[in-house]
Amino acid sequence: MKEVMRFGKKGKLNPRYVCPYRILKRIGKVAYELELLADLVTVYPVFHISLLKKCVGDPASVIPLEIVVVKDSLFYEDVPVEILDCHVRRLRNKKVASIKVWWRSQSVEGATWEAEAAMKVKYPHLFPSNFTPA
Repeated sequence: MKEVMRFGKKGKLNPRYVCPYRILKRIGKVAYELELLADLVTVYPVFHISLLKKCVGDPASVIPLEIVVVKDSLFYEDVPVEILDCHVRRLRNKKVASIKVWWRSQSVEGATWEAEAAMKVKYPHLFPSNFTPA
């Protein structure tokens, strides 16, 4: 049995198709030679037509990689906007206060329930001086 070349992850998460490649020439009726990247030098460049898929793309939407600059220190922090609701859950011997927080990157439907104590420590500006959970 031939060895199987994996591109990326193994198993169910293995991609079915890898990047679009330019066809160099047709070999016979059912095979094509592709122009592969340098990192795929170990892969034989001739593929059966059943292994290929037509790439339909808009060339105007392609951005050259040379133009894109990504900084190593780039990060994104999701910031809470507002407290929408609050309630206290009663456990066997203690009470846990929770608040429903609306985040900047989410719609109101994407609000999440968070522990009030942790949010007070991290985001004290959200809590007015007269705030008390229900």
